[in-house]
Amino acid sequence: MQLRWPSFGRARERASGVTEAKASAAGPLIAMQALGRPVWTPRDYAALAREGLMRNPVVFRAVRMIAEGAASVPWVLYESGRELDAHPVLDLLRRPNARQSGKPFLEAVYGYVLVAGNAYVEAVTVEDEVRELHALRPDRMRIEVGGDGWPSAYVYSVGGRSMRFRQDDGARPILHLSLFHPLDDHYGLAPLEAAQTSLDIHNAAAAWHKALLDNSARPSGALVYQGRDGGNLTDEQFARLKKELEDGYQGARNAGRPLLLEGGLDWRTMGFSPKEMDFIEAKNAAARDIALAFGVPPMLLGIPGDNTYANYQEANRALWRQTILPLIGRMAEELVAWLAPGLELKPDLDAVMALTAEREPLWPRLARADFISVNEKRAALGYGPVEGGDVVSGHS
Repeated sequence: MQLRWPSFGRARERASGVTEAKASAAGPLIAMQALGRPVWTPRDYAALAREGLMRNPVVFRAVRMIAEGAASVPWVLYESGRELDAHPVLDLLRRPNARQSGKPFLEAVYGYVLVAGNAYVEAVTVEDEVRELHALRPDRMRIEVGGDGWPSAYVYSVGGRSMRFRQDDGARPILHLSLFHPLDDHYGLAPLEAAQTSLDIHNAAAAWHKALLDNSARPSGALVYQGRDGGNLTDEQFARLKKELEDGYQGARNAGRPLLLEGGLDWRTMGFSPKEMDFIEAKNAAARDIALAFGVPPMLLGIPGDNTYANYQEANRALWRQTILPLIGRMAEELVAWLAPGLELKPDLDAVMALTAEREPLWPRLARADFISVNEKRAALGYGPVEGGDVVSGHS
């Protein structure tokens, strides 16, 4: 069944009636390399999600800040420079499906992109019209490559069952959003992959700290038996001593309790102290690298040792300008090209409180600029033209 988009898309017809086919000349080389087989994701998404988002507070907060911030920005739709107050695309983005409103849906899409490097959106049609959008889990999706070297179908598998979505000409039930990957033709590179070493260091430091607390908040050591006769402990003595140490000295509740040693026993510390390992600084350095991979200023995550920005407001503005807004812009371009070619979808920057301070000086400067028209002023602020707004009212 071929999907059509009568409410959103526009038919493209040539006056001559001849359709021009375009394709990449290098595409068949990709197809030959893939041999027509499915291309599987080269990483374990579940491990990245579990060790990163679900266990690491830095990753969790960074993903939440970006996804929630990006999903909170409303959309503005334009046609030939004119803002549209109502359109099926806007209705669909406000209520993509019966289970979700627009913000939770977009938050899930952004979250999948940040954790997996890929996000997949399914379009559900009723009577040949797109009525619902659903965000699909990236780890359940695989790509089938066609003879032209590009995805010909997406296969979604869950619970032992699979659904195949064909990507025919003019029928694209799946929108694939991916981050740039230098070594993969089809799948994106997740920020967590770039920060995986720092993620492991940060998690290992937290696990080491937890184990340290569980073991009376002191580094591990050894009990050395130095009996007068030079012999060893009997099995019964060894078992009794081990049990006494576990019951009476291990755990946070026994922290600081003095160790009572019998004759011939000597405690010798083994391993480095936290100061020798520079434990805190190593953990903070790993946290800064994780924040860097996601594009979040460490100051916003409460990570010490970062003085790049003078204050919190500057750091928050940098987060929006350098990370969130580019992600929103890319999402807008992909969505409108998929749902409504020919229209223009933009974020409403006036609704972003973090950018209010930098936009306020622009208003009086434009108001004093009598050498440009009203529509040029509106365009500088991100608004569409109005009737009669092309006249310059200033003096020559």
